[in-house]
Amino acid sequence: MTTTEPTIEADVPAPDPNAVNVTINGVPHVARKGQLVIEAAADAGEYIPRFCYHERMTSVGKCRMCLVECDSGRGPAVTVSCMVPVAPDMKIDTQSPTTKRMQEGVLELLLANHPLDCPVCDKGGECPLQDQAFSNGPGESRYVEEKRHYEKPIAISDIVYLDRERCILCDRCTRFADEVAGDALIHFSSRGNNTYITTFPDEPFSSYFSGNTVQICPVGALTAKPYRFKARPWDLSQQETTCTTCAVGCRTVVQSSRDEVLRYMGVDSDPVNHGWLCDRGRFNFEAVKSEHRVLQPLVREGDELLPASWNTALAAAAALITEAKAAGGVAGIAVIGGARGTNEDAFAWARVGHEVIGTPNVYSQMGDGLPVGLLGLDRATIDEAANATTIVLLGPDLKEELPVLYLRLRDAAAKQRSRIIELTPKHTGLTRNAWRSIGYEPGTQVAAVQGALADGAIAAQLAKGNVVIVAGRANLAESSAATIAALHALLAAVPGAKVLPAFRRGNVVGALQVGVRPGKGGLDTRGALQAAADGKIECLVLLGADPLADFPDTDLARRALAGARRIIAVDTFLTQSSQRADVVLAASAYAEKSGTTTNLEGRVSTVARQVTPAGSTRPDWMIATELALVLGVDLGYGSVEAVTADIAAKVAGFESVTAEALAADGNGVLAGVPAAIDPINVVEVDVRERNAYDFRLVVSRTLYDQATGTANSPSLAALPRGSAVHLHPLDLERVGTTAGTDVKVIGPRSTVVFTAVADETVLRGTAFVPFNNPGPNVGELIDCFAAVNDVRIENL
Repeated sequence: MTTTEPTIEADVPAPDPNAVNVTINGVPHVARKGQLVIEAAADAGEYIPRFCYHERMTSVGKCRMCLVECDSGRGPAVTVSCMVPVAPDMKIDTQSPTTKRMQEGVLELLLANHPLDCPVCDKGGECPLQDQAFSNGPGESRYVEEKRHYEKPIAISDIVYLDRERCILCDRCTRFADEVAGDALIHFSSRGNNTYITTFPDEPFSSYFSGNTVQICPVGALTAKPYRFKARPWDLSQQETTCTTCAVGCRTVVQSSRDEVLRYMGVDSDPVNHGWLCDRGRFNFEAVKSEHRVLQPLVREGDELLPASWNTALAAAAALITEAKAAGGVAGIAVIGGARGTNEDAFAWARVGHEVIGTPNVYSQMGDGLPVGLLGLDRATIDEAANATTIVLLGPDLKEELPVLYLRLRDAAAKQRSRIIELTPKHTGLTRNAWRSIGYEPGTQVAAVQGALADGAIAAQLAKGNVVIVAGRANLAESSAATIAALHALLAAVPGAKVLPAFRRGNVVGALQVGVRPGKGGLDTRGALQAAADGKIECLVLLGADPLADFPDTDLARRALAGARRIIAVDTFLTQSSQRADVVLAASAYAEKSGTTTNLEGRVSTVARQVTPAGSTRPDWMIATELALVLGVDLGYGSVEAVTADIAAKVAGFESVTAEALAADGNGVLAGVPAAIDPINVVEVDVRERNAYDFRLVVSRTLYDQATGTANSPSLAALPRGSAVHLHPLDLERVGTTAGTDVKVIGPRSTVVFTAVADETVLRGTAFVPFNNPGPNVGELIDCFAAVNDVRIENL
């Protein structure tokens, strides 16, 4: 009998087909197949200087600063390391005399026309050109001729200034605007030594993402108006935090000096924002230091809201609640809002509403969202959506409402990782990137889905790979029922699809998950406002909520505030609604409090306190805790950390969201799906046929509007486009009017005069009006109980 000895080869693992062996400065290193030399060197701990290279954009090799010596077997050669991938057995030398000489030469040429502005340049102290001139430069210049001169600086938008003398033509800003944002509004002009960056004539750099070009500019050629001449980098203290302007939850750094917030910078969070921010999220910090902030509690005396101590204000608020319970029971009290704070704020107020007061009428959405049950579906992450084979968009214009999610999905389509199928009542920012864009008239979403599924090419596309449905509220002038029914039809046809809920408000997902949602038999916001309008609400508590501005049906909001016998507002500003309150409890703003927030994919991340709260303001969780004490209940919270720990202990899905877990991963922790979320109730939508003379109303939000943060940030306040009625040019002809003319828009309850705008992105038979913009209020035309809202348009 023969025996077979085990061979040594059998125990050796198979070689990695993607591994490439290289030598960097004499040290062996394993790189990845296709990896650029500059990236392989970085992985090995060797920094190669660069200006044009950016890991989130296509390499162009423009600046030549990254020249190094590489030997692929044919002898050493000078190589542009940001353009050349590694090769087997390649020898890379980043420190050879030839490398140093080439880098010195490049820097000498770049500095030949660069002004000596360092003492007055905002980039001074954090400038790659300045740093590399010291570390890699020649030490002295041989250039004695006159440098080129341009007018400086020039405002290329309301926010960004351009200094062409400082520009080194690295192509970062132009690549970002074209490749990433899709707004090719900044470009090169002229040739040779006279080349410079500019915008198109009479067309400003009006991108929603222009602040990113300031952050990635390697010199001081692009600067941001809010930060110009404010501080030096060594004057700044900073912490990593999360932007809560919308529900994407971008990771940012908040920087301050002398206890004043001066700047936000994007953090390259791989699962979320890739370092990008929208301009609203980047610059609305100015509202924190607004002179219009509520700096102390206010209590109404007669027709005036007068400053009061915290003890007086809390006692007054507790008295209002006690009186309301005595007059109408717990059903006569409603708590609205809570989506703009932290998870800790929301949880403390949820406990006050449900446990201390005992009312089931607690809700964090403002009539512009989707049912809570959407959170119970198989939820996709942002990364899963950006890497899906097919993305189905059944929701709002992401560029306007969730801008950085728009960037992620646009990147997926532009790089052909994904195909986008869009169902929309009007063109969106992603329409030109969509593989299929299907327009529908409001109320006909189910028919649009059925028509799409009947298309053989679309059905085949949905049958392969992974599918993510981005579902949200595309139109505030119709109920959410048609969208839910359409989503149900899609999930029935593609049962393996995941859903990414396109909730808009910063922490609405967190607020819903930790309990700011109706209890058994409780009212949502629409129901609570209707009850208040009918005189059935004795006390209305507004948690950073402004129904007159945020709720789509303005008439109902106005009647509700008039009908509520008592109003308590917790807010940072006196809004249209909080001005009507009996007690205003002054809340701390973003950057003045710490805690956690949950984004639309369920990712919980930290929010940092960077500056001292203004005046005597307090964080919302503390206000809730102290109000509960006055009402006779001790919630047991002495710090925000105690609230965070209580959430982890009591809220289903948050068991893994501990302080230790959050500290260990700066990208945040994905919370589980809460078990108590009720399933979605799909109802049959009965939409009447539109009269041939009418137009179906489409109302949606824009990035810049009259929101409190925008209106109180000087750099953003002038950016809202204004309220107007947008019609297809052929519909303008049908009405018998022209663009720029005022027209009457007649609804069932009101008539509003708007300026008409010709807009080919609007579907025939529909009329689009942006929500909450300066000018006439479209909310006067919306009936929130109607399935759809139709209007008639006539000349004045």
